[in-house]
Amino acid sequence: MPDRPEIVCICGSSRFVETMRLANRELTLRGIIVLAPGEMNGTVSESQRSVLDALHLRKIDLADRVLVVNPGGYIGESTSREIAYARAAGKLVSFTESDVRW
Repeated sequence: MPDRPEIVCICGSSRFVETMRLANRELTLRGIIVLAPGEMNGTVSESQRSVLDALHLRKIDLADRVLVVNPGGYIGESTSREIAYARAAGKLVSFTESDVRW
């Protein structure tokens, strides 16, 4: 038995917030620690966006692996950067839609 539960960081477009919530719930109920993107209502300034982007990279640092939520195979610019960051850090990256060319 592991010393601690697996830690998974969820990445994906904010347009898929409901799908990310479902993934969070499913993983949590399986005993996995989930690090998810911060959810913001309303407008976020550029400086706030920079803080949130940097914070999410730190979440990737803490994770054992990354799960990319990508309905329809969609991966946006920010998520692409997060995938590249995770891979450069040696993290395993998986996708909810398996037909992805990464």
